[in-house]
Amino acid sequence: MNSPNRNISADPPPIRQLDDAAANRIAAGEVVERPASAVKELVENALDAGARRVEVAYAHGGKTLIRVTDDGHGIRASDLPLALARHATSKIDGSDLLNIHSFGFRGEALPSLGAVGRLTIISRVAGAEAAQIAVTGGKIGPVTPAALTRGTVVELRDLFHATPARLKFLRSDRAEAQAIGDVVKRLAMAEPTVAFTLRDVSDGGEGRVVFRADAESGDLFDALAGRLARVMGREFTDNALRIEAERDDHALIGYAALPTYSRGSAVAQYLFVNGRPVRDKLMIGALRAAYADFLSRDRHPAAALFVDCDPHRVDVNVHPAKAEVRFREAGIVRGLIVSALRHALAEAGHRASTTVAGATLGAMRPEQAAPRPYQMDRPSPRAISAAYAAQAPAPLSPGLAEPSARFEPAAPEPEAEALPLGAARAQVHENYIIAQTETGMVIVDQHAAHERLVYERLKRQMAENGVAAQALLIPEIVELSDDDCARLLDHAADLSRLGLTVEPFGPGAIAVRETPALLGEVNATALIRDILDELADLGESQTLQARIEAILSRVACHGSIRSGRRMRVDEMNALLREMEATPHSGQCNHGRPTYVELRLADIERLFGRT
Repeated sequence: MNSPNRNISADPPPIRQLDDAAANRIAAGEVVERPASAVKELVENALDAGARRVEVAYAHGGKTLIRVTDDGHGIRASDLPLALARHATSKIDGSDLLNIHSFGFRGEALPSLGAVGRLTIISRVAGAEAAQIAVTGGKIGPVTPAALTRGTVVELRDLFHATPARLKFLRSDRAEAQAIGDVVKRLAMAEPTVAFTLRDVSDGGEGRVVFRADAESGDLFDALAGRLARVMGREFTDNALRIEAERDDHALIGYAALPTYSRGSAVAQYLFVNGRPVRDKLMIGALRAAYADFLSRDRHPAAALFVDCDPHRVDVNVHPAKAEVRFREAGIVRGLIVSALRHALAEAGHRASTTVAGATLGAMRPEQAAPRPYQMDRPSPRAISAAYAAQAPAPLSPGLAEPSARFEPAAPEPEAEALPLGAARAQVHENYIIAQTETGMVIVDQHAAHERLVYERLKRQMAENGVAAQALLIPEIVELSDDDCARLLDHAADLSRLGLTVEPFGPGAIAVRETPALLGEVNATALIRDILDELADLGESQTLQARIEAILSRVACHGSIRSGRRMRVDEMNALLREMEATPHSGQCNHGRPTYVELRLADIERLFGRT
């Protein structure tokens, strides 16, 4: 291609100083990507101002109007012009850019919004009169008196009117409104003691309340549970485990759902660092790794996790939108999340989510009850006895199949009924165990349950005895870059415990001496490169362990009680007792439930006995 580059002229172009309006519009491109970005910045300012109530109103997906009202401490009238200047902020003094204790600190939000829209700020400080200031397309007006009881009202109209090309890249009103709702809900989770209201005023007037969350009371976990129930739904909190752990001055709190309450995508994963909603790749990877042994690849855990640490240990100034963070000790944070979640899942024992029983009851459709007969239409006692005789089951004829439900004669076990999974009473279709409890009944999938029990047993044996290694007759040489070699050799001891032995082999190469015997014939080069990719991405690799555990899972599947096998009542009860004593037995190796518990009250409701 011989045509000259149109961006390069023969003469050097002069260097110009951009005016403030152009600089603000450029900055707005980084800070204000869409209406939801503007809502995020304004609500964060309200929270930094100590607001206890925040109301957000929008019209047409935030394209024509965004209004945020709060009851915070407000802005002095003399400070209003300065609030619209670039890099002017009350959050920090500039001496320590790592000691950040507030949501905002860059001083770019308000001037950026004023550069691309019509911005009006009305504010009142306690003991002073209210004042307002307006800015349109970067042109700041004078400060004038206004009427306001307390706090601040920031109104942004006609977003991107100064940069109309940006409007073409916005999505539909509905999609932008959903993004605004997601931002408000994330901030509501971060501040459970603050009341939030979100309104759609596209049709004028007071509008329609889209989301409302009153301020929660109680201790930290009670307030957080109440707010999560409001945002994520009561089903989540009913099926979530309380998470609380600490390691090396890093604290983790929150709630994580049981594996049987999983989702088809990662939409129910909310992560926070020092109270700030983030989308951090390291934390998402740690969450996925913690559930890797309980969920198939197409299922995703649901969780709301809050990591707190000294502000000097995390950099929140990675990106202007402040949605990304960088930890100084990333390995500690990842290990804290993985270990805390796995410990909580182990403590849950055989517990399965209540939604499993709900779905089972929802699938049942009771027959329509017959109308109550008139008293004179009731049959006589002789007719009733004749009907009972006619309805008595006839003996099976030779050649007919036996019923698929098999009841085992057994002595009553009242003490077993008091146990969580009760006492076995029958086996249905040679696959499902019916057990009776004090409060209802339990249906167990014998194959799925025993598969998890065998798998946990194999994992314990592997942890106690290690992974058997297969020595290669001829070591496999893998050529790598010097950095990759150093990174891999740093983790050589961990890999060796999993049966993979690697050694340096001159510059830019490593030698694979042993591979895990469980894996059989291994493409060592491909395995090494997969491990390196994960090390580069997350700083830690679970690839090898995941492959070994996948083999153990397959062995457990083939070694467990098969569907169609008849079990004696003592075998069924032994399986129930082992399930109660084994962690994670509430779900099989693929995240499916191993049993369904039905309460007697729910069963009676199906038959109209309530």
